[in-house]
Amino acid sequence: MSAASAQSCLAANDWICGEYLRSRSQELTDATVEHVLITATSIGIAVLIAFPLALLARRWRLASAGILSLTTALYTVPTLAMYALLLPFFGISVSLVICGLVLYSLTILVRNILTGLRSVPAEAREAAIGLGYGRFRLLFTVELPLALPALMAGLRIATVSAVSLTTVGAIVDNGGLGNLIYAAMDSYFKAQVLTASVLCVLLAITADLLLLGLQRLLTPWTRAAGGGRRARRATGAPVRDAVLDDTRAVA
Repeated sequence: MSAASAQSCLAANDWICGEYLRSRSQELTDATVEHVLITATSIGIAVLIAFPLALLARRWRLASAGILSLTTALYTVPTLAMYALLLPFFGISVSLVICGLVLYSLTILVRNILTGLRSVPAEAREAAIGLGYGRFRLLFTVELPLALPALMAGLRIATVSAVSLTTVGAIVDNGGLGNLIYAAMDSYFKAQVLTASVLCVLLAITADLLLLGLQRLLTPWTRAAGGGRRARRATGAPVRDAVLDDTRAVA
């Protein structure tokens, strides 16, 4: 009776249907893999572009306003309009979706990287320069580690946003799980709509948790410094500047 009931859920067009999961498992897997690849590729390219833009904006104040204004303007363009504008350059392809996601991610990434770099205390920079650090060593061994919390926060927001916006790529048949959602909406296939939507949510949550774990792994001194300050507050000892703690930990 239960087997017959399970098999009939497709005919009944139920929202929750185990038979749909069993019969369409490969289709769901392929769509999920495509969704992950599009998102990961887009974010990877966006980081490679956003990092030098943030460095340029920090070095030249005149360039800062232009870069921030341009990336903000790109973010305000509606998704359908963005794809239409990119269509002559990429055609109907996965590259079209990836380029759109890269442009949308730049606003978040450039601002957060720039904010993180600008928040590095002058004392930390001066101490490193006094120890003989060159420009690149200063950037990669002192400034970037101290800017990582802000950078990772931007990366998490951009990634979750990209997971969501990837579904819109279904309009050019390259939307990962979005393809299943859009196809099911046309026929009102409840099980497919619900399953693909839930998988999108799970992808976003999983990506955010993985990046949060990576942030904690890459910035152990923030936890150590925080614990040391709490202990000193509890004993009434003076609290030293957190930046000095962070600088020592990085060194």
